[in-house]
Amino acid sequence: MNIFVARLNFKTRREDLEAAFAQFGQVTSAKIVKDRDTGRSKGFGFVEMANDEEANKAIAALNETELDGRTIVVKPANPKAPGEGGATQS
Repeated sequence: MNIFVARLNFKTRREDLEAAFAQFGQVTSAKIVKDRDTGRSKGFGFVEMANDEEANKAIAALNETELDGRTIVVKPANPKAPGEGGATQS
């Protein structure tokens, strides 16, 4: 299950995000979205967990909790609609 994490501290690292979720189960990936030009965090990211049950436990436990001094928002990620996002179709 893909999880959206918002309101991240701009200093939060991918490893910090992964560690927060790993206590609930297997994290298959963690990503902090960064500005293309500056390389700075945009304050949100995504965590992919292997098991939906573990992901739901993580969402329930971590939503509106503090990580690196900021109260984060954690919820299931919405899948991109066709044609949405960075890729173009020809």
